[in-house]
Order: sequence, then structure tokens, then C-alpha cells
Amino acid sequence: MTRPGGTWQNWGRTAAVRPMRVERPRSPEGVQRSVVAAASQGLTVKAVGAGHSFTGIAAAPGVLLEFDDLQGLVSADPQTGRVTLLAGTCLHRIPALLKPYGLAMQNLGDIDRQSISGAISTGTHGTGARFGGIATQVRGLTLVTAAGEFMRIDQDHNSELLAGAVVGLGALGIVVEVTLQCVPAFVMHALDAPVPLDETLGSLRERVADADHFEFYWHPHTDVALTKTQTRLPESAPRRPIPALRRWLDESVLENGVFGAFCAVSRLVPAAIPPFNRLAVTLTGDVECSDRSHRVLIHHRNVRFREMEYALPAENVVAAFGELRQLIADRGWRIEFPVEVRFAAADDLWLSTASGRDTAYIAVHRYWRVDPREYFDAVEQIMLAHGGRPHWGKLHSLNAEQLRERYPRFDDFIALRDRLDPDRLFGNRHLERILGA
Repeated sequence: MTRPGGTWQNWGRTAAVRPMRVERPRSPEGVQRSVVAAASQGLTVKAVGAGHSFTGIAAAPGVLLEFDDLQGLVSADPQTGRVTLLAGTCLHRIPALLKPYGLAMQNLGDIDRQSISGAISTGTHGTGARFGGIATQVRGLTLVTAAGEFMRIDQDHNSELLAGAVVGLGALGIVVEVTLQCVPAFVMHALDAPVPLDETLGSLRERVADADHFEFYWHPHTDVALTKTQTRLPESAPRRPIPALRRWLDESVLENGVFGAFCAVSRLVPAAIPPFNRLAVTLTGDVECSDRSHRVLIHHRNVRFREMEYALPAENVVAAFGELRQLIADRGWRIEFPVEVRFAAADDLWLSTASGRDTAYIAVHRYWRVDPREYFDAVEQIMLAHGGRPHWGKLHSLNAEQLRERYPRFDDFIALRDRLDPDRLFGNRHLERILGA
């Protein structure tokens, strides 16, 4: 389907573009036709999923491909755990697609609105020191190249390109299919508990090492860490889910309704932020449950925000967090959104934020109607001083030369891009900044 371009905006309202044309292909062959047509007309072409990147990485001034109709399961092998999905398949749809085969994704982030191709292309991750980001679960993908051809990349085809192509930033071609290595479905036990912040930081190494999945949130202006510790159990383990009423109160009423109203009010009355944050910590309390993995890992967040996240060598996280905490105190800022700290295992993907090192992530947020630049800029300097790499789908100020210093395989990726898209059919202004023209 083709229609004239209106204005496209991402979820965070940090990027907008008015494409010349919008198309909604329903098959990989439809994507191929769109790419060939765009190239023949001298137009750039980009695919967008759910628009959950906070940068302009998916902005398409030429032809914008919406993947809403390119969703679903292509194939599944319960014996090997390999499944192939159409690239536009949203993460929140995948558990139901895998359930008949007794499979689950090995790990997920805490939001599931993204498409699978968007999630892997920007390095989306969850938490767990023994687990990589979603891209590490990829065992193959199919691209439509600038030449208008299908390119399969997996262990049997162009295998030397897989580590470079998975976190591809949308710069190498249009991903139309993704093959994942899944695992047998499992239950997750979760324990959420408020713990004094200094105690959490002092025992952080042990907490991370002892848990399958560990993370914590810190509401500025408080001295408490809201810790989340999760343990993987067999599918046969008893499930004790959060009661439906309690889940509704926590997610719909408190985390979205009340918090959204607070964020709106706090713009006018910043002095209300510290006491509200202290109240939020009190209301959160202890939660313990066991449920299917995706129901524990995923949270539903409707309050619109803007985010910057940096990946640090894991050993640097406590020092960097301490400087962030002191920064907020020294500047006298009133910060309404919590800071999030997560972890991931090292991997060998060229542009993964965890490439070559065990990694900790520090994410900062602001309500979408608040200008985040002063806060984000100052935090970014702390993260860079501690060896940080910015999340590809979240706000940052770095350019190609600065990023080259932080990724040993950066020039290999540029060479791959030059090979697959020499004329920058899949380029845009954001990619020019982070990868060079």
C-alpha cells in the first residue's frame, strides 16, 4: 500500500520527518519492490517499526516503510529452538507465537512495544550478567540490499558478516526476516525490594553475580534503591502471579495514572518532586511473584518520556553512579524520573554496546514535556569519562569520530556499509552524524 507522506513522529516526540511517500509492504517481496522503486527514483528508503528509538535513526525523508503488516511467524523448529519471524513482528506478540512450541526468548528488555528488527538493530537489551542483549539471540537474518536483492546471513550463508550485520543501525539494508535461538519456556521468580542505596552499591558486585537477573532503580532525592532480583525456574515450577487487581493498581493506577499526573504537575511545581519521589519509594514496597518469563520481565509504561542510556565497563558502574548522584545534588536539580541500572554479558557483535566487555547500563530519563538537555549533557560527560558507549536508540551527542574510538570494529562496520550500500540508499541525517557520510 502506498500513500502520500504525512508527518511521522517517534514515540518520544524527539524526531519527526515528512516523507515523500509512505508504503506498507505485506511481504519481503513487497519490501524488495519498494527498495527497487526508491532506488530508481533517486529516493532514500527506511523502515520503521514502533518508533521507540529516541533518536532520528529511523527518520525517512524519502520513502518510509511501515512494517505494521510485516508481522508473524515464518517457521519454528521446537527441536533446535530456532524460529524465524517477519521483521516487523512486535516483541509483545512473540510469546503467543512461541507458546505452541514450548519456547520463549532467552531474555527481554523491560518494554515490548518494539519490532524485532528495530530491537536488534539498535542493540536493545534487558538485564542479567550472564545474558546478552536481544541481538545475541539472532542466528540469522535476511536483508534487502541496495541492489534490490535478498541477502541471507547465517551460519551457512555469508557467516562472516553476521557479527557485523545484527546490530546494523538500519544502515546496511532493510531487514525482512530474523531467525532467533529460543529456549524452552520457563518460569521466572521475582523479588522486588527496597534496599538502602549505599547498601545496594556496596554489595552490587555480589548481587549481580548471585542472581540470574538483577537491576535497580533510584528515585533522585531519596536514599533507597528499588531492587529487582529474578531467578529462572523450569516451566513446571508453580506459578504465583501477581493478582490481577494488584497488577492493575500498580501498573495502570500508580505507575502510569498517578505518575503521569505527577509529571505534568511537577513541571509547574518542581518543589513537589522530592517529597513525591520519597512517597513513591514508600508505596512501591515488597513484591514477590512467579510467572511466565515475559510477564515478569516486561512492564507496561504509558507515561511518555525521553531517555539517554550509556553502557559502561561493569567495574566502573559504582563510581559513575556516585558521580551522577553527586551531580544532581550539586546542581540542585529536581529530577522526576528514576535512574535505572542494568547489566549484560560481553558479546562479540561489532556494534553491540557490550561488545568485548561485561557491561553495566545507566539510564536517565525526563518527562517528555521537560527539556532534558542540561541534565543529559552533564550526565553524558560522566559516562564518557568512565568509558561509556551510548545506546544506539537513545539520545546522545556523539559523532562518528567519537564513536570510532569506542568500538574496535567500527571501521570494519563502515567497510561493510560501503560494500552493501555505497550510495547511501538507506541513509539519513542521523546516520551521517554517527557513521559519517
